[in-house]
Amino acid sequence: MAINTFARKEIKFLLNMDQYHGLMEVINEYMNPDKYCIGGKEYGIYNIYYDTPDDYLIRESLSKPYYKEKIRLRSYYSPAAPDDMVFLEIKKKIGGIVTKRRVQMTLAESDAYFRDRSKPEMNKYITEQVFRELDVFLNNYPIAPKQYISYQREAFFGKYDSDFRLTFDRKITERRYDLGLNYESYGNYIIGADQRLMEVKVSNAIPDWLVNKLSELEIYKTSFSKYGRAYQNFVKSQVESAGRSNSSGRIYISGISMVNNSIMNRSV
Repeated sequence: MAINTFARKEIKFLLNMDQYHGLMEVINEYMNPDKYCIGGKEYGIYNIYYDTPDDYLIRESLSKPYYKEKIRLRSYYSPAAPDDMVFLEIKKKIGGIVTKRRVQMTLAESDAYFRDRSKPEMNKYITEQVFRELDVFLNNYPIAPKQYISYQREAFFGKYDSDFRLTFDRKITERRYDLGLNYESYGNYIIGADQRLMEVKVSNAIPDWLVNKLSELEIYKTSFSKYGRAYQNFVKSQVESAGRSNSSGRIYISGISMVNNSIMNRSV
């Protein structure tokens, strides 16, 4: 089994194609491509997000608290076979700093873990620690699969700072059915074909060359959660469907208030 842990800042930008191509003109001068992205290649990432019956975790996240957390199962294969390796991850954001802990197991082993907490054979103390953290999470939240998210990614690492990472995602796809990694990737896109979601992932400050290029291309940071955007789209579709028979202009769905086309979180 393998495990990855880190703490970093993640800053997001939504680019049009002119901005994307302008930035790519200088990327190779300062960064190296991920080993799976050499020669302009990209790779797929396929996720199942888990949440409570009333979608508490994503609702809490959308309210932008100081502390938030989420859990997801990730694969780099689609569809994933029972013996393919997947990663079960807990991701937390505390005051703008993102931490992630994950354990690796087969898809079949992940099914067993969610079913009855059966764990794969472990030979590292840190792996046991992460599983204990996962157990606590599952004890606190009655979670189930709620959202599928996939995307195609280009990734780069700093030539002089290996902790500095830049990723570009496209074809961000979502659905709230067929919630298993054993299904093909399909669903609705949540950004346009002429857009790229860029994430800057740094332990310290953004390097000067990138700051200057972002300014030159008029690229500004944005608040963007893939799961959050998918959930907001789901709520809006529910409201549009229900609103035809409701003239009050105020509809409540799974802890979300929808007033005048704006989504507002509320406690339940």
